[in-house]
Amino acid sequence: MAQCVQSVQEFVQDSFVPMVAVLCSEEAERVTRKNNLNFAELLRPFCRLTSEGHIRDPNNQVQVVKNLRICVNNVVTSPNTPSAALSPAQCRILNDVVLSCQPQEGVVNNVVTAGDYDLNFSATTPWFETYRENFLQSMPASDHEFLNHYLACLLVVSSTEAVPVEQFLKLSQEQHRIQHSGEYTNPKWFIPNTLKYYVLLHDMSEGDEQRADAVYEDMKQRYGSQGCYLLKMNTRSFSAEEDEQIPDPWSQYLHRNILHTQDTLEDMTPAVNSAAVENSISAAEVDCHYSTDKDGVSNSLESHPLQLDIPSSSGSLHTLGAVKTELKKGARDPESLAGGAGSHGACLTLNDHDHIRQFIQEFTFRGLLPHIEKNIRQLNDQLVSRKGLSRSLFTATKKWFGGGKVPEKSISEPKSTCGLLYPPEAPELQIRKMADLCFLVQHYELAYSCYHTAKKDFLSDQAMLYAAGALEMAAVSAFLQAGAPRPYPAHYMDTAIQTYRDVCKNMVLAERCALLSAEILKSQGKYSEAATLLIKMTSEDSDLRSALLLEQAAHCFINMRNPMVRKFAFHMILAGHRFSKAGQRRHALRCYCQAMQVYKERGWSLAEDHINFTIGRQSFTLRQPENAVIAFRQILTNDSRQTATQQSAFLREYLYVYKSVIEGNEVSLPQLPLPCIHCSTTRVYFGHERRLAEGEKQAATHVSLDQEYDQDLAAMWCHLEEQLVAAANRGIVPVNFQPTQCCLNSQTDNQRHPLAVVEEPIIVEVTFRNPLKVSLALSNLSLLWQFTADDVPPSKEKTTEELAITNEETLALGMTQKDDIVTTEVIQEFHMGPEETKMARLRLLPHRTGQLNIVGVVYNLAAASSGEIAPNSEGQQTFDLMVVHGKQDLKIQGPRLNQTKEDKMTVRHGPDQRLNLIITSPMPLMEVFFLQFPTALLCGEIRKAYVEFCNVSSVALCGLRVVSTHPDFFTFGSQATTPLTPVSPTSAENNSAYKTLATPPQSGSAASEMLVSAEDFSQPSGVIDIPIDGSTLQPGESTQLPLWLRGPDQEGVHEINFLFYYESTDKGNKISHRVLRHTVFICASRSLSVQASACRSCVPPHHSLDDKGGGGTLVFIDVENINTSEAGMREFHIVQVSSSSQHWRLHKCINPAKDKDCKLTSRERAKLCFRATRCKPHKATSEAIKKYTFTDLNLGNERIISSSTPCGDFFFRGCRTSESQRLDVPSSRTSCSSKSQSCVSAEDRASDITNIVRKCNELDLNVIVIWKAYVVEDNKQLILEGQLHVALQTIGKEASSLTPREEAQEMVLLKFKSEIPPPVVLPSAELSQLVKTNLHYPETYTHPFVLDSLCVVPVTLTLSNCSLAQVDVIIDLRHKSTSPETLEVHSSFTWVGQTQYKLQLKPQEVLCLTLRACFLQAGVYNLNTPRVFAKPAEQGAMCETSQQTASPALIFINNA
Repeated sequence: MAQCVQSVQEFVQDSFVPMVAVLCSEEAERVTRKNNLNFAELLRPFCRLTSEGHIRDPNNQVQVVKNLRICVNNVVTSPNTPSAALSPAQCRILNDVVLSCQPQEGVVNNVVTAGDYDLNFSATTPWFETYRENFLQSMPASDHEFLNHYLACLLVVSSTEAVPVEQFLKLSQEQHRIQHSGEYTNPKWFIPNTLKYYVLLHDMSEGDEQRADAVYEDMKQRYGSQGCYLLKMNTRSFSAEEDEQIPDPWSQYLHRNILHTQDTLEDMTPAVNSAAVENSISAAEVDCHYSTDKDGVSNSLESHPLQLDIPSSSGSLHTLGAVKTELKKGARDPESLAGGAGSHGACLTLNDHDHIRQFIQEFTFRGLLPHIEKNIRQLNDQLVSRKGLSRSLFTATKKWFGGGKVPEKSISEPKSTCGLLYPPEAPELQIRKMADLCFLVQHYELAYSCYHTAKKDFLSDQAMLYAAGALEMAAVSAFLQAGAPRPYPAHYMDTAIQTYRDVCKNMVLAERCALLSAEILKSQGKYSEAATLLIKMTSEDSDLRSALLLEQAAHCFINMRNPMVRKFAFHMILAGHRFSKAGQRRHALRCYCQAMQVYKERGWSLAEDHINFTIGRQSFTLRQPENAVIAFRQILTNDSRQTATQQSAFLREYLYVYKSVIEGNEVSLPQLPLPCIHCSTTRVYFGHERRLAEGEKQAATHVSLDQEYDQDLAAMWCHLEEQLVAAANRGIVPVNFQPTQCCLNSQTDNQRHPLAVVEEPIIVEVTFRNPLKVSLALSNLSLLWQFTADDVPPSKEKTTEELAITNEETLALGMTQKDDIVTTEVIQEFHMGPEETKMARLRLLPHRTGQLNIVGVVYNLAAASSGEIAPNSEGQQTFDLMVVHGKQDLKIQGPRLNQTKEDKMTVRHGPDQRLNLIITSPMPLMEVFFLQFPTALLCGEIRKAYVEFCNVSSVALCGLRVVSTHPDFFTFGSQATTPLTPVSPTSAENNSAYKTLATPPQSGSAASEMLVSAEDFSQPSGVIDIPIDGSTLQPGESTQLPLWLRGPDQEGVHEINFLFYYESTDKGNKISHRVLRHTVFICASRSLSVQASACRSCVPPHHSLDDKGGGGTLVFIDVENINTSEAGMREFHIVQVSSSSQHWRLHKCINPAKDKDCKLTSRERAKLCFRATRCKPHKATSEAIKKYTFTDLNLGNERIISSSTPCGDFFFRGCRTSESQRLDVPSSRTSCSSKSQSCVSAEDRASDITNIVRKCNELDLNVIVIWKAYVVEDNKQLILEGQLHVALQTIGKEASSLTPREEAQEMVLLKFKSEIPPPVVLPSAELSQLVKTNLHYPETYTHPFVLDSLCVVPVTLTLSNCSLAQVDVIIDLRHKSTSPETLEVHSSFTWVGQTQYKLQLKPQEVLCLTLRACFLQAGVYNLNTPRVFAKPAEQGAMCETSQQTASPALIFINNA
C-alpha cells in the first residue's frame, strides 16, 4: 500500500473513538451560527486531547489514555432500518470526496528502480486516505457492535434564554424520548443510562456575563460540577476583522462530513445496491461517453479492462463537466442550512479557541472518562456475578445436548443463523459492550480478553455476524497491545472478512475489516498478504471501492523487498479501468500513465496500444488534447499488431482529436506522425529532366533518380572527371576540386553545401512508409523550405533566421505561394496502401540566388475511404472532416565520426548538408543526342554515327571535351589527316566509313606509302577535345559531328562510359564546370581471327633489287573466319592489308595465288604472304623520329587510305591501349641484391647483351587487316567493314589480333627467406639469330667426270650481321663426325681450301666469302653444312653460339 500520513496505530485508534451526541436549543444554535458553524462543527477541530487521561480498570490498575480523540455529532433521528450497504447519498459523497482529492501539482514523485525499470509515481495516495476516513465515519451504526454508539449527549442552552434550566429539562426529556421510546432506530446509544452533560453557552457580545455566571452556579448545584460547563464565546466584534487575521481550523474538517447528519429527505430514500447507484451516477453525470456510441457499435470497454474496444467515432467524445466539490450544503440538517458563505469562526478570538479546547478537556476528563470507567466496573461486576450460575448452567446445557465450540474454519459454510439477534440485556452482548468500552479507552489487553470470550460464545450460538465482529476487534486489540505479547492473528481477520462477505452479505463491514487488516499487514512488511486481501475485496457492486483497493494492491507489489513491477502495472491498469467506470477520469488517467512506464517499449505492443488509446480518450475528455494527441501518435507510429479494423478506428479517432487541437492554431503547422519518413534515404537530384529519344535520336543517359547508386561506379566517374579537369587546367587537378554530384544520397559525400543553379529544378525524393494495415490518403504534398537571398544586407537587428523567407506561413494559411522566389510543385493526391513504402518526388524551381534550406514536407493527411463507408453525402462529409493539415521535418543525421580518439569514445555525427543548398548564378546546360548509334558490333567493325550537342540554357558554353573508359572505341576524327585525294563514289554509295581511292589492283606492285606524324592523332591524356566550330556553343544552338566507332576486340557485352565536360564562357562562377554522363552497352560478336608471324628472307641482301640496304623479311598472315553465331552472315572479304611502323613497311604481296581478294565463309581460313622491308634511310632521321610510315596493299578495286580518319585514329588508339597494358606488367628482370662491383658489372653486361639481342630481332611492324562482311538482314544485303590490328614485335614470334585470355595464376607458396637471384641466362634461340647466312651457288652444275674425277664448284657464303654491335664469327666447314650422314656425305662431297674462318663483323655489315665444294660423282647434294658460331665482340668470356641455318641448299651435279 501507499505511504500514509498517520501511523498504523494512530489510524486504527482514530477509526474507533467515543461518540458524543449534541442537542442544542434554538437560541444556542443561533449563537453558534454567527460563526457559520453549528455546535458540533464548532467543536470538531478541538476534539483531539493534547494531554493524557487516566482511568482505573476493574482490578484498580491505572490505565493511561493517550492522544484520545472524541467524535461529536448532532443528533439526527431516522426510523428506517440500517442496511448492509451505504445509501446512495453516502456513495455519492464518497465519490465526490475522491474526485475532489487529486495529486498536487509540482509534488516530487517517488522514483523506484527495480531491475532495469525506473518508475516515477506518487508515493502517497491522499485520495485513498480521504476515502477511508470518510468511509469509516459514514459506517452505519450496527446492533452487533457498540463502538459507534453514542456514549454521552451534550445538552446546549444559551445564557440568553429566559429560563435556561427549563430548556435543559426539555432537552433532557427529548434525549430520553429519542433513546427509550422505541420510535427511532437511529441514533443508537451505548448504554441505557447515557451521560448527560449540560453546557451553558454565553455570547460575550450580547448577553449579561453576570447572569450567565449566576445561572452556571445554579447548574452546578443542580447537576454537580462534574456534569455542567459554562462556555463563553463570540468575544470578537465584527469591526476588528480587518485588524487581526485569525486562523480557520474548521475548513479542513468541514468537507469530511459525518454522514449520520445527512439530510432527512435523503435518508428517507430506500436503500439500493451501491453499484447501481455508482454506475447510474457515472452514466448520468460524468461518463456519458461510455454509455452509447454514435457509430452504433456497442462499447465493450466495461466488459474487460484489457479488451480493446472498437472505438466510437470521435464525435462522441465530450468533456467532463466541472464537479462541484462544495459538499457542506448536503451534509447539514435542515435547521442548520442558514448562514450562507463566509469565513468560519468570524466572531471567535484565539482565547475563544482556548476556551473550546478547555471545555472538551473538562468534558472528557471529568465527565466522559469517569462515566466509561464506572460502566466498565458495573459490566464487570455483572459478568462476574453471572458466571457462577447462569453462564455455567447455560454452557453445561449446551455441552449436554451436543453443543460445544464450533471450529473457526467451519464458518465458511453459510448458516441460517446469521440473522440471529440477541436481546439488549443478553450476557454475550454485555461482554461485547465491556470489550468495546475497554477498547475505546485504550485498555487493549482487557478488550482482547473480552473479545476472545465473546467470540467463543457467539460461535457456540452460531451467531455469525456477532462472531465476525468479535474476531475483527480481537485481532485489532491484539495488534494494538503495548509490547505485543501475542502475534497479530491475521487469520481472525481473514475469517471475519469471509463471514461478513459470504455469510452475512455485508460488504461495508467486510471493507472496513479489509482496510484495517491491510494497513496492519503493511506495517509488518507483509505486502504480498495485504495485496491478496485487497484484491479479494474487489467486486462488481462498487467500482470506486474496487478501483481504490486495486491501486493499493499495486502499491503493495511495488513496495515489496523485490518489487514486482509487472504486477504493479497490471493492477494499476485494472484500477484505472474501475476508476473510469466509477466516473473518476482523472484518477483513471493517472493510473494508466503510471502503468505505461512499465509497458512502454518492452514489446508488449497490444497492452501498449490499449493503454495509449485509453490515455488518449481520457485526456481528450479532460480537456488535455495535447496529451491525447501524443498518446494516439504512439499507437499509430509503433509497429502495431492490431487488426486493420482496429487500426482504422484508431486513425479516425486520432484525426478527430488532432483536428480539434489544431483548429485554433493556424499560424504554425503541427507535426504529423503518419506516414513515417525515412530521412536518411532522402535523395536530392539537380538538373532538369532531359528529353528522351526523339525518333532516331538517342539521348545521353546522364544521371537519374531511377538509377541505383554504386560506389565503384561513382569512383570511376570521379576519376574520369579528374582527367577532364586536369586537361582543362594544364595537367594539374586544382586543390579545391570536388567531383560533380548530380544525385545526393546517404552514400555520397554530403559534408559541403551542394550547389544548385538558378532556374534549374531541384528534385527531392522522400521515402514514406505506412506502418498501418489501412490505406492513407495524402493530398497537397509539397516541400517546406527556407530561403536566404544573397543580396539582402545583414542587419544587426535581425538574425539570419529572421531574414530567411519561408513558405510555411503561406501553406498554413492557404495563401498564394511565393513563386517569385521558389516555385514549389504540389502533388495533388498521394495514396499509400497498407504497410507500403513509397517514394514521392517533389520539385522546387529557384528563381533567385541565395541559400535554400529544405526543412520538411507539408501535406493533408486522411484515412483512405474504405468499402465500409457508404458513398452517401453524409459519409462524404464525415470523410472531409477527417482531414488534417500538418508537416513533418526532414532532419538527416550525418555519418558517425570515427577519426580521432574522442570520436571513437563517444557517438558523434558529422554534418549532412544535402538539404542545405546554395543557389548559384546561371550556368550553361548541354544535352547530347546520338544518331545511328549501334547496340551490336562485330569485333573490329567500323561504324559511322553522329552526335549532336545542344545548349538548352541561356548561357554560352565552351571548352567541350570528352573522356571515356574505352578511348579506343570511338574517334571524332582529325582535321589534319583528311586526305586531299578525291573520294571514290562507291564509298558514299555503300555508306562506307572509310576514305577510299579508286585503284585497280596491280599484281605484285609495290605498296603505296604515306608518312604521318603521330601527333596528329595522339591525345596525351586520353581526353579528347571535341572539334565544334568556333569552340563555343551559343544559347539555343546545336551542332552535329560525325563519330566513328570500332567494335571492341573481345567478344561479349561491354559497358562503355563517356563523360562530356563543358564550361561557361562567363568565368568566376561558384561552379567551374559541368559534366554530362553517358553509358552505352555494346554487344561485340566474333568476326575474324588474324595471326601474323615474320621470318628472315633467305635471299641475299644484294640480290633484292628494290631493297636499298637492310635485309628483307617475310610476313605471313593467317586469317580465319571465326564468326559462327550470325545466321545472316554470308562471307568476309579481306580488301586490304596495311602496315604502319617507324622502321618497317610492307613492300609487296608475294602470295602464290593471285586472287583479286580473299573471300572467307564460315570457319574458312586463308594465308597471305608479304615481303617487308626497312623504311628508306633518309626518312628515319632524328627529326622525324615520330613519323609513321603507312603502306597500303589493296587486294580489291579501291584503296582505303589507312593513314586518315578513321583507320589511322583507331590504329593509334589501339597502339596506346596496348602500350599502357604492356607498361602495367612489371619487368621480369630481377635486380641484384648485392652492391658489389662484380655483381653490378655482371648486371650491366647482361643488360647489354639483352639489348643487342632484342634489337637484333626487333621488327616493330603493325599490320592492319581491313575487311568487309556481307550480311543479309530483312532480305537486304548490308556491307559491314572493319579493321583488325596485329602488332609484330619480334621476328619468329607469332602475334594475334585476339588477346589471349588470362589464365588463373597458380598459388605461390609463401617464402620467408629471400632467394639468391638466379644468374641471367639468355635463351640460345635469341643469340642464334645474330648472323644471317646465305649460300649463293648455281642450282645446276654439269661436269665431265670422265675427263676430271674432281668437280670443284665455287660457292659464295654471305654473312649479314643483324645486330647493332660488332660480332665475332667462327665458320667451320668440317663435317660433324657424329652425324649419321657423315660417311655418306663425306664419301661424295667435301669442302676444299680453308675450312675454318674467324672473322669480325661490324654492325649490320654484309660480308661475302668464296668457298669451294668438291664433288666426286653426279647427284643432288645439300650444301648447307657450314656451321657458323657468333658472339658479341665485347663478351670475351662467352662462348660462341651456333647460328640458325637456312633451309637445305640443294645443288644438282650432272655428268656431262
